[in-house]
Amino acid sequence: MSFLEIQIKSNFAIVTIKRPEALNALNDVVITEIGAMVDTLEANSQVRGFILTGEGKAFVAGADIAKMKEFNVKEGQAFSELGQSVFRKMELSGLISIAAINGFCLGGGMELAMACDIRYASTAAKLGLPEVTLGLLPGFGGSQRLPRLIGVGRATELILSGDMISSEEGYRLGLVNKVCDPAELLNESEKTLSTILSRGPNAIKAAKTAIRQGLETNMDRGLEWEKQLFGGRFADKETKEGLSAFLEKRKPNF
Repeated sequence: MSFLEIQIKSNFAIVTIKRPEALNALNDVVITEIGAMVDTLEANSQVRGFILTGEGKAFVAGADIAKMKEFNVKEGQAFSELGQSVFRKMELSGLISIAAINGFCLGGGMELAMACDIRYASTAAKLGLPEVTLGLLPGFGGSQRLPRLIGVGRATELILSGDMISSEEGYRLGLVNKVCDPAELLNESEKTLSTILSRGPNAIKAAKTAIRQGLETNMDRGLEWEKQLFGGRFADKETKEGLSAFLEKRKPNF
C-alpha cells in the first residue's frame, strides 16, 4: 500500500497512515487503501483488531482540499460516497478498532476516528469538523456520528462553528475515551485492545453488533436485537467455557 503501513502484533495490527507531507490528508487513494486494509485484516484469522494512527504531527488533518477545489457536484457526491462506504465498512467490521489520535484530527480525520470503536488522544491532539469554514459540511458521516456520540446540542455547536477543541475538551464531551501523554499513546491503546481481545471473541462481536444496531433503531427493536444475540450465545462453546471457568475459579480458554 502506498500510504498505509500495517504492522501485525500477535492478534492485532498497528496501522499507520503515512502521508506526513500533507498532514496525512485523505484523498481517494488513501481512503481506498483504508478499505483494503480492513479487507486484508478480516481475511487474517489471527487478527481481531487494529490501532489506527498517523505519522508525524497529524492523525489526519482532513481531506485533500487542493483536490476538492476542482470538484463538480457529481464528483463531490462520489467522494462523499467513497468516504462514507469505507468508514461504514470499518465501523461494522467484526474487527475492534482504536483510533490513537496523535495530533491534528480534523474534518475527514475526525470522521475517520469516529468510525473507530474507541478513541484515545494525545495531549497534543486537536479535534474538530471545520468544514463550514470552507463553505462545506462534513461529508464522511460526521453530521450523523457526532450527535450520536456527544448529543445533538453539543454536536450542532461544533459542526456549525467549525471550532477546534483540545483532547481534554474532547474527553469532557465524551468524544475521546482517554487522554494520554504522547509517549504513552500507543502503549495505552495496545494495552486496552489486548484486554478487549482477551475476552470471548464471539461475545465481543455480538456485543459490538448489539451496540451498533441499537444506535440505529428504537429502544424496543434494540432490546429485541439484544435478546436474540444474548440467547444465541448459549449455542456457542465459547459461552459454556466462560461460564464453566467462572464457576471453577480459573481463566477461560477462549
